[in-house]
Amino acid sequence: MINAKAGRPRSEHARSAILHAVDDLVLEVGYGAVTLKGIAERAGVSRQTVYRWWSTKAEILLEASTVDAREELDVPAHDDPLDDIAAYLDALIVFLAASPAGAAYRALLGQAQHDDAVKELLNEHDPLGASAAAVLARALPEDSLALSLPRATALLLGPVFFWVLSGRAPSELDARDLADEFLRVAARKAAGGRG
Repeated sequence: MINAKAGRPRSEHARSAILHAVDDLVLEVGYGAVTLKGIAERAGVSRQTVYRWWSTKAEILLEASTVDAREELDVPAHDDPLDDIAAYLDALIVFLAASPAGAAYRALLGQAQHDDAVKELLNEHDPLGASAAAVLARALPEDSLALSLPRATALLLGPVFFWVLSGRAPSELDARDLADEFLRVAARKAAGGRG
């Protein structure tokens, strides 16, 4: 839950309907045309129900993206860091390029370029940054990173973000090659390492 307001407990059925509705509407009409009224109508709930738990459509969309990203980017652990990171990057490519939740997340990123409230919301609750940091923490102990965790996370996500958001064909990305390149830059070498 990203920004739930105090009040009556949520109905899980209503919450799920609202989160599905916002994803569907963004795909159908685009972020700009989505309204809280439209979300409520699509979800089959009252506007009051929506307003009770969220203040903006961005909050709803971020919560929907977060729930879906958690599920779609939760890849099984591997013994080899290269395999672990490559599996995560494969999931990230699919999420950003083909998933409805990824399309919703991309809409939020676009909105954040000119809406300070959405930018702040993403800075406070970034599901992709959190998922990448979790994979790095699992695959590489912090003392094996040649970069700070935030910089390593940005380096891991950056190439996929650039490729997908600039409209290039996701099929041209090779997650294993990206993981290998990432490890060469971000991981300390076993003998000596980089400072």
